[in-house]
Amino acid sequence: MKLTSAAFRDGAAIPAKHACDGQDVSPPLSWSGAPAAAAAWALIMDDPDAPPGTWVHWVLYDLPAGSTGLPEGFPKDERPEGGGAHGACWGVDEFSRVGYHGPCPPPGRPHRYVFTLYALDAPTGLPPRRTKADLVRAMEGRVLAKASLTGLYGRKA
Repeated sequence: MKLTSAAFRDGAAIPAKHACDGQDVSPPLSWSGAPAAAAAWALIMDDPDAPPGTWVHWVLYDLPAGSTGLPEGFPKDERPEGGGAHGACWGVDEFSRVGYHGPCPPPGRPHRYVFTLYALDAPTGLPPRRTKADLVRAMEGRVLAKASLTGLYGRKA
């Protein structure tokens, strides 16, 4: 399985448009090579270089099986479009905020931002506003495959 973005390559810089210094909109994401049995998707974006430890920026789960990506500027709603076209459910970041909140590291060296996509054998059924830890527990024994994409972002002093 492969996860890519039209906004940046794996291991390259994330454009400021997708960070706190810009519009802070989610980057477009695409995936391919899904297992045939994939019945739902989950996505976690975190910063393993944050001073207090891994910092969660985005939690999204129960995307429908037929999904092959997310558009740039994915809505910041608990259930985008009322659970209609996207059918996804939002989790919360480290500040208990719903939706995408991009890179915003302290000035200094760039941080890594890891987008991890999980192919699941069934939707988690979690209600909105659950944490990464809740999602990880709900995915136990359900992950068919996973893929990651890492971007770098730094801010000048």
